[in-house]
Amino acid sequence: MLTGKENLQEVMKKDGKPDRFVNQYDFLNLLVPDLYYMGDYPIMPGNEGFDQFGVFWSFPEGQMGAFPVHDDAHRVLKDITKWREVVNHKPFIPDDPGYWGMLKGIAASTDHENQYVSALHTQGIFERLHALMGMEDAMANFYEEPDEMHELIDFLVEIELDFAHAMVERVGIEAILHHDDFGSLKSSFMSPDMFNEFIVPAYKKIYGYYHENGVLVVHHNDAFSANLVPSFIEMGIDIWQGCTPTNDLPALIEKYGGQITFMGEIETKVCDLPDWKPETIAAEVERACKKCGTHSFIPCLTAGLPGSAFPGVYEEVHKEIDRMSTIMF
Repeated sequence: MLTGKENLQEVMKKDGKPDRFVNQYDFLNLLVPDLYYMGDYPIMPGNEGFDQFGVFWSFPEGQMGAFPVHDDAHRVLKDITKWREVVNHKPFIPDDPGYWGMLKGIAASTDHENQYVSALHTQGIFERLHALMGMEDAMANFYEEPDEMHELIDFLVEIELDFAHAMVERVGIEAILHHDDFGSLKSSFMSPDMFNEFIVPAYKKIYGYYHENGVLVVHHNDAFSANLVPSFIEMGIDIWQGCTPTNDLPALIEKYGGQITFMGEIETKVCDLPDWKPETIAAEVERACKKCGTHSFIPCLTAGLPGSAFPGVYEEVHKEIDRMSTIMF
């Protein structure tokens, strides 16, 4: 039987010989979130607060996560030409030895044959842009103020690289789970040309640094982005996590398998419900596994973290993926 890491590497090859499915996030030993970015970011329903960029977040009861508030009283960046006056500091990186000792302690618990020590970065370049100014202004500014957007993106890249340096040098991470959503379920937010102009160069610097230091890049983006896959490969994404069924994964696997691995297909919105049923989860997992096959594919809920909103869902999905391994391998 292959170790977890060996099996993952075989899955990632176009003609590899895995002996089972990689089961969701089993290959990552995930450290605590990027807390020094978060400030008072609300992590529980019913709470609200400011992150270190000054963005105000609200997590309403009954919702799946927090949302930035962009009314006139709360929108941080109202004029992109004034960004240097408004976004004028980097998030504080703690020097507290206890903080880094805690992360190193979690890292030391890793089963290194089966898991990668993994950091989490919860908001990438594009998400940070529209958190600061709102989606409408962000999209308009790509057209109307491209030079200012390029310079703001360069500043955000510096911040991301500070985070990357800290995690590589102080903790010794082996993987990064990085979030940045690039579309809806129906389409990407940007054309490939615009994406290649603004987003790809930024991530080539960030993910280039990770690759230079032997770090596996797992990028969460639970959206339609089939038109951006060549750009993802150029950016340096090893595993695209969050792939929704709207992306036609079999066609993408056939075309790009071996260059990038696709992780997802199991719809969170189908499975992760308050009244979830084992038979519904079993059918969804079986559909996903039989549809996408055994190479360049990791079956996983499309949500961007291990676990589920409702108790027992993640574990039930895990059990059904193991069942499909016995059938398909």
